[in-house]
Amino acid sequence: MDAERAPAPDEGIDPRESAYGLLQRGQNLMRGRHYAQAATVLGRAARIEPGKGSILEALGRAYYNSGQHAAAAETFRGLLEVDPSAHYAHYALGQSLKQLGRAKEARTHLRLACALSPGSRLYESALKRLGPAPGEPPTAVGPLAGEAPPAADGPPVAEDPPALS
Repeated sequence: MDAERAPAPDEGIDPRESAYGLLQRGQNLMRGRHYAQAATVLGRAARIEPGKGSILEALGRAYYNSGQHAAAAETFRGLLEVDPSAHYAHYALGQSLKQLGRAKEARTHLRLACALSPGSRLYESALKRLGPAPGEPPTAVGPLAGEAPPAADGPPVAEDPPALS
């Protein structure tokens, strides 16, 4: 009967390891530029705490920076399921899709990032580097081509989140 039993989702995870402890270890590995190792550790954290935004963001960054762009895109899509308005997740998904040669999809997510965080130089720069869509005038930049810039009296713009390397 044991041979027929499906493994539990958390089987193989050391019960002494917490998702928070793994997140901290993964972030330390990323600071040391050990991205593939960080992805392994953060993947374990994500199995302990599925749907945890902070873990998914760190895992997606580790995948991206280790050259695993398809895994990064999948992870950032998962983050958007948790929080559809996460501007950084749209930006990172756009960057991942760009690396996969999927410019049209990338442009959509970069525009959403710009729209959700108006004034972000990081997001606007990424969209501008991607270039206009086929048939779109080359001067079209910003969240949505032709839209008026945000009002100056709007909420203060926070600092840009960390860029993907």
